Amino acid sequence: MSATTPPTPAPGTPTAPAAPAASRTVTGFLSARPVWLVGVLATLAGAVVTEAFALAARAAGVPMEAASPGATEAAEIPVGGFFGGVVFWSVAGIVLAVVLARWARRPARTFTVTTVALTALSLAGPAVAPHTAVSTQVVLAVSHLVAAAVIIPLLARRLPGTRR
Repeated sequence: MSATTPPTPAPGTPTAPAAPAASRTVTGFLSARPVWLVGVLATLAGAVVTEAFALAARAAGVPMEAASPGATEAAEIPVGGFFGGVVFWSVAGIVLAVVLARWARRPARTFTVTTVALTALSLAGPAVAPHTAVSTQVVLAVSHLVAAAVIIPLLARRLPGTRR
């Protein structure tokens, strides 16, 4: 018997209980929920992770001041600003997921391709933010990627591969 082979029970002895059913896993939990609810839960998870990332950057000394296009000076990004931004913009993603689940031929693939492309486009905002420190621009851009890395896979896994 090798170190990687589990021992087999002796004849007549009870076996260990089976591993939990797939429906008890997170993916199983999410697959049994409506798309909109998975979107809300994914959004909350993404917002919390993104805000934690921003708080860590703030603690590391990154100035949290950014300017919108056309602004003459940067304004402070408040604590909770990243959380609110993720929630605000994720509403469009949830609507997109619900619509694709209903009408797209390949909802999961269409959602993934569309949201990855939109995430890539969203990186232009921090890149051109006037009166904003480069370190802040980097944190803003990475925060877009952090939010997307949490939210997109969770919602995409909930969507069907093909429409019936």
